[in-house]
Amino acid sequence: MTSVTTDGHRKLLRTCPLCEAVCGLEITLDDRDRVVGVRGDREDPLSRGFLCPKGASLGRADEDPDRLRTPMIRDRATDIWRAASWEEAFDLIGERFPAVVAEYGRQSAALYLGNPNAHTIAGMLYAPVLIRALSTRNLYSASTADQMPKQVASGLMFGDPLTVAVPDLNRTDYLLMLGANPLESNGSLCTAPDFPGRLKALRKRGGRFVVVDPRRTRTAKLADEHLFIRPGSDAYLLFGIVHTLFAEGLTAVAVEASGIEEVRAAAAAFPPEAVAERTGIAAETVVRLARELAAAPTAAVYARIGTCTAEFGTLTQWLVDVINVLTGNLDRPGGAMFATAAAQGIVRTRPFRTGRWTSRVRELPEAMGEFPVATLAEEIRTPGEGQVRALITVAGNPVLSAPSGARLDAALGNLEFMVSVDHYRNETTRHADVILPPPGSLQAAHYDFALLQFAVHNYARYSRPLVPLGDRPSEPEILARLALAISGQSAEPGRDPVETVDELVIAGTLHRAGMLERRGELQGDNSTEQRIDMMLRLGPYGEWRGGSLNLRTLLDNPHGLDLGPLRPRLPEALLTASGTVELAPPELLADVDRLRAKLDETAPDVVLIGRRQLRSNNSWMHNVSALIGGSNTCTLHIHPDDMARLGLDDRAVIKSAAGSLTVPLEPTEEIMPGVVSLPHGWGHADTPQSVAREHAGVNANVLTDDSMIDIPSGNAVFNGVPVTLSPA
Repeated sequence: MTSVTTDGHRKLLRTCPLCEAVCGLEITLDDRDRVVGVRGDREDPLSRGFLCPKGASLGRADEDPDRLRTPMIRDRATDIWRAASWEEAFDLIGERFPAVVAEYGRQSAALYLGNPNAHTIAGMLYAPVLIRALSTRNLYSASTADQMPKQVASGLMFGDPLTVAVPDLNRTDYLLMLGANPLESNGSLCTAPDFPGRLKALRKRGGRFVVVDPRRTRTAKLADEHLFIRPGSDAYLLFGIVHTLFAEGLTAVAVEASGIEEVRAAAAAFPPEAVAERTGIAAETVVRLARELAAAPTAAVYARIGTCTAEFGTLTQWLVDVINVLTGNLDRPGGAMFATAAAQGIVRTRPFRTGRWTSRVRELPEAMGEFPVATLAEEIRTPGEGQVRALITVAGNPVLSAPSGARLDAALGNLEFMVSVDHYRNETTRHADVILPPPGSLQAAHYDFALLQFAVHNYARYSRPLVPLGDRPSEPEILARLALAISGQSAEPGRDPVETVDELVIAGTLHRAGMLERRGELQGDNSTEQRIDMMLRLGPYGEWRGGSLNLRTLLDNPHGLDLGPLRPRLPEALLTASGTVELAPPELLADVDRLRAKLDETAPDVVLIGRRQLRSNNSWMHNVSALIGGSNTCTLHIHPDDMARLGLDDRAVIKSAAGSLTVPLEPTEEIMPGVVSLPHGWGHADTPQSVAREHAGVNANVLTDDSMIDIPSGNAVFNGVPVTLSPA
């Protein structure tokens, strides 16, 4: 929908693609297609006008003069970059990449997918084309630096790693939140635009909100109660709550669940008195939390990245939903519920499992078809059959986001060929031989396939491109042509490679659904839109499933479509072998032994944790000047008592088993003693991005150790890293 202002500017609608909140935006463009204004879309039924600083800067990010707009090719001999045509770039890839694979075998190729892929149609629908073309097991993504523990726990309990329970924020009476800071992150694996407003509404209606975090974050300040906890000990606290629920007869299981007695037996070793010293939370407080959760009319436990990126991340995420089940709050209004996403994606037919194959060097098990990013550096550096020699990265900067960043940085220099699909030359893509820059976000259509599976209210919205592509390829075309090039093929003259891909997917999907005869009903201006139309028609609200939803419906509702509050979905959403919620997966019970063995360990003197920042999104928004400054700086938060105890001034040398950094200190009583915090995504000293280079900061992942992972999921450990500090 477009409206024209009195000065000739156009106001258009679309969804913000910059984080998980999926806020609706009203964007004003001038006659040169430049963004001159961004505001929240007040008629969007989910976000209702909410806007954060990142969304407000959308135009500046797209118009950044340092962003690449033509392919770049690097001369390895001189390390000099030059602009190239699209044809030359794809020709070079088609010559070099297949040659490496032909010499060393399919397993010599690897793919890394960064976080932004979850926010784009291209990443969700066309990255799988690259995976099929590569035919390698060396697949990596930001998932194992972020949310894999939640998905593994959900997969083992519910049968599908995408069946993730989210707190029913709009109706709950009690929310216990661990390791999450949605006032800075806007939510994570919990799609909830205006998270702050929803938390305030919870309290206004008489509910109770408790935050457990080593920092008194902005979110914690909003809560009724904040509890400091020693980093990495969340599983102990949750087990103490589970122990209390059983010991005091407070369980009220309301769904079909198996393994209850096994969970009771596992919890026996973690009474509140035993976990108090390990967590720093008094035994009586643990007992009170259990009683409050059991007594509340409705309640939900929610834990995110601070708990996922720790040594026992999967156990913590498992215990979150164990408590939601034991208190009778799973799959009930006001508890932890499952969204009903409108677009029908890949339908899993077998229960989820991990470890179908293992990595070459460390024999780490796969999860969701990928290896831990913590093993990527050694897979590149370790000689032998299957050594990674060619790499593709798509919208990712693992040198800054993966553990042992300096080690990975050095490893990338050993590759024989590398291709990056990215807007920038950055700390990772500087090692590439070819960079293929996708168009700006306003030049792409948008639908949130991934994020609406975790929404706190059922909703759908589709946005067409606001700005024409001109003579550059779309991101789907870039990925489709890249898939052809790495296979040693070229796009057929006069034939759109995206259409070729889409026709194969549409035909295959309709064949499996027994609906091939309905191909002619699909609508859309191009094959991608027809594919989206098919997914909507086949979805739970779809025209072909007894509903009325299709692409036309969304186009006729440009502000988005309210599909109603979350509704109970069990047992239909389960895909477990037993047909029940499996509370005691053997893989997780086995890891309880490791947790129990560390219960009495002496805690390190100082440990490092990460930090989210409202005006930052990992590493790729640090070149937007409007977002730099204020609290968006790279400093080490430290308690004043620790500064005095360690004899520190304004800077310090911080060391871990993996490396050392010199960092500026920011004393604050909002972090517990014995804990220091450094934000991730910084360390831009060598980048050609002018703003980011001026505010370089340091790479926190010089200090993290890629040998430390959460065992069941392979997720990297970024929180609870033992460190020492000394005067600079």
